[in-house]
Amino acid sequence: MKTFDIKVIIPAYNEENAVGKVIQDIPKHLVSEIIVVNNASTDQTEIAAREKGATVLDEPTRGYGNACLCGIRYLENLTTSPDIVVFVDADYSDHPEEMSKLVNPIMYDNIDLVIGSRAQGHRESGSMTIPQIFGNWLATTLLNIIYGTNFTDLGPFRAIRYSSLIGLNMQDRTYGWTVEMQLKAAKHHLRYMEIPVNYRVRTGKSKISGTIEGTIMAGYKILTTIFKYL
Repeated sequence: MKTFDIKVIIPAYNEENAVGKVIQDIPKHLVSEIIVVNNASTDQTEIAAREKGATVLDEPTRGYGNACLCGIRYLENLTTSPDIVVFVDADYSDHPEEMSKLVNPIMYDNIDLVIGSRAQGHRESGSMTIPQIFGNWLATTLLNIIYGTNFTDLGPFRAIRYSSLIGLNMQDRTYGWTVEMQLKAAKHHLRYMEIPVNYRVRTGKSKISGTIEGTIMAGYKILTTIFKYL
């Protein structure tokens, strides 16, 4: 049976109280390396990640997409490329122990991209704000209408075949990262699916949905990204 090299990328900005929990709950038998991208944190995120055995990269320019791109550049410079890349947030809102549900379809069912759908799974009360829920619904509805997809979520917990990820030539440096990946997956005719995942109230305050400015900026960027690639 083929063995798969799976790497995990965790973008992290001021998540000293949560990132260790995320790393701890990742099924170690599944992955070869956990990569935390310290995205201009001003707290002890880097130390907390290193203490749990993660590879820590430094990306001083703020932005979710910037952090993800930093992780991809690291993978591109490895001697041997991984087979699968998993992205998961550092705030402990996702359940990393569910990772096998995301990678199994890629390993055994010839799928290229698996999105962990919070809309299909169980969401703990208060884990998503009303603007988040509405914005997620609006964005996926537009995606489905414009690009002929059938997504229910832009969930950050996702797994993708490494060769497919590189082929997408990801560009977004901020909030449009997740929607860019999904619309490009459709344009590149990738085989994709969604898997229900559980979602809990994050550890600490959100830097995006926890502020009015962050919510507005994220929503604007997601919508403009959808129309950018028409």
